[in-house]
Amino acid sequence: MSSDEDTGRLVVAMPDVVDQVALARLYGEPLFAMPKDLYIPPEALQVFLEAFEGPLDLLLYLIRKQNFNILDIPMAGLTRQYLSYVDEIRQTNLELAAEYLLMAAMLIEIKSRMLLPPKKVADGEEAEDPRAELVRRLMEYEQTKLQAAAISALPTYGRDFWKGQVYIEQSLKPRFPDVNVIELRDAWADIMKRAKLVQHHKISREELNVREHMSIVLRHLQGQRFVEFEKLFDVSRGAPVLIVTFIAMLELAKETLIDITQAEAFAPIYVRLAYSPT
Repeated sequence: MSSDEDTGRLVVAMPDVVDQVALARLYGEPLFAMPKDLYIPPEALQVFLEAFEGPLDLLLYLIRKQNFNILDIPMAGLTRQYLSYVDEIRQTNLELAAEYLLMAAMLIEIKSRMLLPPKKVADGEEAEDPRAELVRRLMEYEQTKLQAAAISALPTYGRDFWKGQVYIEQSLKPRFPDVNVIELRDAWADIMKRAKLVQHHKISREELNVREHMSIVLRHLQGQRFVEFEKLFDVSRGAPVLIVTFIAMLELAKETLIDITQAEAFAPIYVRLAYSPT
């Protein structure tokens, strides 16, 4: 044990080798006991045991804690307990205590009015109770608080449960791949090439009607599930009939009366009546 001449403090020499475990190290030296001269501000040790949402919440807490009858409140005891709490918070947070001080003034007023003789009223009528307004506000606040607690206890989306989501990648109705315009052109070019192989020496004039050939195509598809694209053309009748038949087929596809489908790329092209759900 030695003394520090500069500061006049008593310094305890710590052993170099110790058997017990040090609590901490201060500037590299082991510390085996808590210092006695630590300064802790009083605010750091302050603990709020109860947190209230306002003066009515505090009053309701005091009434329920002491099992007071809310319709017959003992104002003297309630006011004394209330003022003791307000004095505690007024020392540390005057802004918070302002709202509570307003209620304290109301309690003192009610207590003073109860000490005065009751006002004279007409026969058969009861004198007005100074506590009536306070009781009404307390009962309304308690009902609101209970209802809020009941609503908060209900399952809440995002807190207690989540919506289940199911993703269906495939639709129930099979969808055929769209026919490429180039493939449709090549199929038409192939039909025209075959039509040129048929030579006709008879020259005649024939009036062709697109609507009539539309009806012919629809009759050909009636009752058939799928018909090959090539079978809808009669190459023996020559190129004019083939052209009108092809135009009729395009009109039917435009009006969504027929479907032109293909199972896969480079596969044969099929034609069928458009599906219309009943």
